[in-house]
Amino acid sequence: MAPEQATPTSGGAEAELNAAANAAEATIARLYGEPLLRLPNDLYIPPDALEVFLDAFEGPLDLLLYLIRKQNFNILDIPMAQVTLQYLEYVEQIRKSNLELAAEYLLMAAMLIEIKSRMLLPKRHDDLVEDVGDPRAELVRRLLEYEQIKAAAQRLGALPQLDRDFVRPSLPVEQGLAPSWPQVDAIDLQRAWMDVLRRAKLTQHHRIGREELSVREHMTAILRTLQSQRFVEFSELFAGQASVPVVVVHFVAMLELAKETLIEITQAEPFAPIYVRLAYSPA
Repeated sequence: MAPEQATPTSGGAEAELNAAANAAEATIARLYGEPLLRLPNDLYIPPDALEVFLDAFEGPLDLLLYLIRKQNFNILDIPMAQVTLQYLEYVEQIRKSNLELAAEYLLMAAMLIEIKSRMLLPKRHDDLVEDVGDPRAELVRRLLEYEQIKAAAQRLGALPQLDRDFVRPSLPVEQGLAPSWPQVDAIDLQRAWMDVLRRAKLTQHHRIGREELSVREHMTAILRTLQSQRFVEFSELFAGQASVPVVVVHFVAMLELAKETLIEITQAEPFAPIYVRLAYSPA
């Protein structure tokens, strides 16, 4: 009986896994998907490539408040030694490259060092020297005020603003206290008059005699007619007029009333019916 062939053990798979893990640890970067095991000899790293800019903070108080809140320090009992040391580490990163930016931060650093030195001095029990209290009190007051103002600014910034978060729609609307009537064209008035005159000729009666006509009487009749109705069509004013002379006098009376601004002659649109109304509302 032939001896059994030895099956491959798991040692080969473990060796491959270890080799892959070692290669992954040796890989410092990947370039176009390929592992990079060592830095190129001609690699150039700019001096300020890893520079930390403090202008991300809005000022020394903002940086100091960030350090306190980051480590959950009690703002009413600030550990000055730790905070001052961390503050100086941040400022030292830009002091050599950007002295102008670091100037105001250095001023705060000097204040922190002064407060720490005053805290290290022994207290004098002398009646002649007034106790100034905790040297950190003024700094704590400024930090609390700054934190309140910063929180209020964030709340205001979160509110929706016009032209940033929404746009106010605008729709032009024509409004007027009094109705605006279009001006009656002279040609339209002439056409209406010619139509009334044509119908008057069709219904006239031939009578022999002399008739005295008064423009004032016809003006009074027109005003009496308009008092009972709000609008009267132009042609309706001449209803019941028997002859052409009467129609002519009635038309002249209407023009006189319009001239004296006692009536208004209106038209909704061109070629529309013409209406006549009183220029004032009767009491």
